Amino acid sequence: MKRKIRIVMAKPGLDGHDRGIKVLAAAYRDAGMEVIYLGLRQTPEMIVSAALQEDADVIALSSLNNAHNTIFPRIIELMEMKQLDNVLLIGGGIIPKKDIESLESSGVGKLYGPGTPVKETIEFITNWVKKNRR
Repeated sequence: MKRKIRIVMAKPGLDGHDRGIKVLAAAYRDAGMEVIYLGLRQTPEMIVSAALQEDADVIALSSLNNAHNTIFPRIIELMEMKQLDNVLLIGGGIIPKKDIESLESSGVGKLYGPGTPVKETIEFITNWVKKNRR
């Protein structure tokens, strides 16, 4: 039997706004994914450690606190250190377009802004895992 897509979801840093990520977590569960929601105020080290322990296919972050240019690069660095090169890093939140372009070119798989249809994110994750799962 084929394993479900396993996704670790978290709110890094001091961001306390979690309604959006909870909506996504429920939608991903409804789409048949196994969701590990770490909750609020997670450090990059905690997130990457959980992804490693849970054998995650995806790390999904919600960033509404303007720390994206610190948090995403640190997570990429930790993923490289732990050899998580077969794990997709995605995120969403209030991230300026120029920062999205920079972060995506540095290794973030995809970043989404407010109002993105949930179905679009599910399709991206599903297609990525089909192509990249080992």
